[in-house]
Amino acid sequence: MAIVPLARFQRSSSLWFLSTGRFFSHFFGRRFQSTSPDPLVNVDDCPVNSHNEWGHLEEIIVGRVEGARVPPFTSEVKATTYDKWWPFYQNHAGESFPSPHLAKAEAEVGEFCRVLEHEGVTVRRPDLQDQSFVYSTPDFTSSGMYCAMPRDIILTVGNELIEAPMAWRSRFFEYRCYRSLMKEYFQKGAKWTTAPKPFMSDELYDHDYPISSVEDRHSLAAEGKFVTTEFEPCFDAADFMRCGRDIFAQRSQVTNKFGIEWLRRHLGDDYRVHELSFRDPNPMHVDATLLAIRPGIVLSNPDRPCHQIDIFEKAGWKVVHPPQPVMPDSHPLWMSSKWLSMNVLMLDENRVIVSAKEYPIHKMFESLGIECIKVDLRFANSLGGGFHCWTADVKRKGTLESYF
Repeated sequence: MAIVPLARFQRSSSLWFLSTGRFFSHFFGRRFQSTSPDPLVNVDDCPVNSHNEWGHLEEIIVGRVEGARVPPFTSEVKATTYDKWWPFYQNHAGESFPSPHLAKAEAEVGEFCRVLEHEGVTVRRPDLQDQSFVYSTPDFTSSGMYCAMPRDIILTVGNELIEAPMAWRSRFFEYRCYRSLMKEYFQKGAKWTTAPKPFMSDELYDHDYPISSVEDRHSLAAEGKFVTTEFEPCFDAADFMRCGRDIFAQRSQVTNKFGIEWLRRHLGDDYRVHELSFRDPNPMHVDATLLAIRPGIVLSNPDRPCHQIDIFEKAGWKVVHPPQPVMPDSHPLWMSSKWLSMNVLMLDENRVIVSAKEYPIHKMFESLGIECIKVDLRFANSLGGGFHCWTADVKRKGTLESYF
């Protein structure tokens, strides 16, 4: 008897459907055809090349707003969202985010893509994916969320694309919307690695994780306790910052030490993977906490100081503390904080895409001799990310170097 590792439930289908080959052809469609690379491909002409966060940007993936849905209010979601929004999740789990808000967000992301193209960057987009289906594995049942934040799932290291083993159950199948792109890049010479897919069984989560107050969260994070356990490796790619041969990682609510160690061993001796920690009650994704913007300059969130910032200072780097964000409290940020103001995208060492309304940070960049390209992304921010989050680097000019 064939063993079926995955079950997907539909209102009109019955379970016998799962034991047949038709399940796989229906669920995976035609995308899992042969991905054998063209034997005539010249790997030196690989379309994937990115070693840091600031090299001259040539090609990028930008996420999609369409179909975004509120994730189920599970332990891992509760631990990484602010309590003021918990009723929103409890009342709307599995539903679409508010349509008027999504329409504005989609318009903003569309304009963001046009600005990138105007600046000479090739923009690629993931496939559309229906997030409304409820799916089941032997370990859990969930609905989907979105394909909005490629930075979370794709880590580019040199000419290698690494699919991250993310920790949210609602994002288990998010990799599917990027598979067409991954196969294309692979066929043109890129390396393509999928990190071990987690079971996401109950053992991966501390379902009794106490998060009743900010003080609780600060105390737990300081003790190295998070909602994710060390049962199996997991990480979001956005918890890693690339500086050539040195890659900086954050142990967070979605990235565990097991995941960091997996990446360290996978990359081997050519790279040094450093684990950092911060005074952050809710650590999830490092790019609104610490972000290298050019060789020798790193942005450090003044509200979330880095305990190991001396690594940068001893190497002669300038540590710049961005100004406080000016986003109004009335703006809904269901999945993020106002510090998306520093979640910027460097086009090269002298140009940055930054929020149009965050005037204080414009002055900061200008004082550093960096030109600000101003784009409004506030409604898109509500879904959990800024310019860095909404994108994943594919190609930047430059070679592998050491800056430390």
